[in-house]
Amino acid sequence: MFYPLSAFIAYRYAKSNKASQTSFVSFINRFSVAGIALGLMALIIVVSVMNGLEGQLKQRILGIVPHIEITETPIISENSSRTSNANEVTEIPTQTAEKTQAVTLKEISETPIEGVVATMAYREAEAVVQSRSGLRGVQVHGVQPDVMVEHTLVANHMEQGRFSDLSEGSFAAIIGRSLAIKLETRIGDRLRVMVAGASVYTPFGRMPSQRLVTVVGVFDMGSQMDDKVMYMNLEDVNRLMRDPKGSEQSLRLFLNDAFNYQAVVSALTDRVGVSVNNTRTWRERQGPLFDAVKMEKNMMTLMLLLIIAVAAFNIVSALVMVVTEKQGDIAVLQTQGMLPSSVMWIFVLNGLFNGIKGAGIGLALGVVITLQLNNILDLIGSPLALAADGRGLPIEMDVAQIAGITMLSLLLCVLASVYPARKAMKIAPSEALQHE
Repeated sequence: MFYPLSAFIAYRYAKSNKASQTSFVSFINRFSVAGIALGLMALIIVVSVMNGLEGQLKQRILGIVPHIEITETPIISENSSRTSNANEVTEIPTQTAEKTQAVTLKEISETPIEGVVATMAYREAEAVVQSRSGLRGVQVHGVQPDVMVEHTLVANHMEQGRFSDLSEGSFAAIIGRSLAIKLETRIGDRLRVMVAGASVYTPFGRMPSQRLVTVVGVFDMGSQMDDKVMYMNLEDVNRLMRDPKGSEQSLRLFLNDAFNYQAVVSALTDRVGVSVNNTRTWRERQGPLFDAVKMEKNMMTLMLLLIIAVAAFNIVSALVMVVTEKQGDIAVLQTQGMLPSSVMWIFVLNGLFNGIKGAGIGLALGVVITLQLNNILDLIGSPLALAADGRGLPIEMDVAQIAGITMLSLLLCVLASVYPARKAMKIAPSEALQHE
């Protein structure tokens, strides 16, 4: 098979035995290959585990928090020609009021938007829950049980009960396992829910709206939100808020990818005419947590990439010594007609072959160890139960990400080879052969 001359020489030298190299150059060469392999292996393992942890946070927290919430406040659409129900919306007086029209939440829910898998009438209120043994502040989520069963992960993490038990008028509630433990509450117990936002003035002073509710279900998402959320039927929450017609309820959007919220908000703003001020996204509540996780993952990636870079630049030392040692051979090749650019490519390709060797070993070890990481931890007696099912570390391997890391490692090896390659290209045959 035909090979370009530069590639042929580089390949023969890259796979040559130690007899054709000095022992020190051979050691540096093997050390650089081992460093690239270990660095890439560690990077693949760490990135896969960090992806898994981020996915667990996404599942546990964003499975409870609304992805996007659109409030019932007036929403202006400049291009809308539709008529709206006066009981559903309120016009905002502006200078262009004759050309603008409010968009109802019902119309928004019927508008197909890419990335939105479902919509639901929704209401949220801050409340205080009292049991026989404790008092806790919670967020009461008024939901439609049938939509929750089909489109939320909470319905798949029910320890007791089910969302269909939240029938209208029953004033039933579903709480998190953490909240149930803190309140010492079981299925069938009754809790007093007090909402200050719907308080009224009486001869005895200001009294919050309150109601006894029955616990019919317990969920366990394993997140920090488990002790802060209580689910009730939407109509029951409206009555609790002294708003039986639901004039203040909002619209909850379920996304197929919660991280793609910005594109959905842009579509709502541009196509539907929803004001940005009337939308709330999960980032307003949980953004700092996910930013911290992302920063940690990026910093870990940068640190391990620096390890790979150090190993890759060991190639510089090895190739510089090879250039110094092989000046006579390089001069002979040039006197036989090899162009300086071809000489340069010999050393660039030699560094690339070393990089391929190290990246290949690191890629294979990284993938194998990542897939068997939980088994390895069990074997050494250090199991970590951080996954949702409690069976070990959550691992999520991204093929595109791993391929990008591997290609970046190869690029570093090529860049490390440029300097010694250019030095070899500038060798003058007449000077190099004087001492041969």
